[in-house]
Amino acid sequence: MSVLDVIVEARAPWSAVIRRGQVLTIEDLKGNQAVDCLLYNADDTSERYSAPDTIAAQGNIFLTTGSVLRSSEGRPLMTVIADEVGRHDTVGGACSRESNTLRYGHHTKHQHACVENFLIEGSRWGLGKRDLVSNINWYMNVPVDPDGSLGIVDGISAPGLTVSLRAEMDVLVLVSNCPQINNPCNGFDPTPVRMVVTQ
Repeated sequence: MSVLDVIVEARAPWSAVIRRGQVLTIEDLKGNQAVDCLLYNADDTSERYSAPDTIAAQGNIFLTTGSVLRSSEGRPLMTVIADEVGRHDTVGGACSRESNTLRYGHHTKHQHACVENFLIEGSRWGLGKRDLVSNINWYMNVPVDPDGSLGIVDGISAPGLTVSLRAEMDVLVLVSNCPQINNPCNGFDPTPVRMVVTQ
């Protein structure tokens, strides 16, 4: 049974509390759209998604079916129960005005970015800059070269592909539907995504 079904417009933030046992499905409507994501224990937001704990527990920097998204306390927040893409990023981080300026030049300083989306949406839940941690990038393709360097390259998603996450506790999910236009993570053209919560 669907309890929520919304379209998140291109470049926009979104958030919701996903109750234990509910499933959040993210649909890449047009393909090649990065979806930056942060997770928090809805009852105590000081417990939040931990990339190091998640990576260490699964022995892999990429997320796919079976990946358990762990908190700063080492507890499961959500589990990836279905994935039509096959690989999602944990190390690329969220774009910001500062990183855009550094990477792409001062002419990009005015451009909206994921950090701003997280701050805007997080403020609705009493969260601020200190509450931002390393995030998940659903659909983003960040290969690691043999020398350890990272690349942000064309995505491997396609229109209509989904990833589904089961909540293992009540989880506050913050999303930035990435507004980045200076690298290929969104095909240089951000597009809407769909969020469906089922019971």
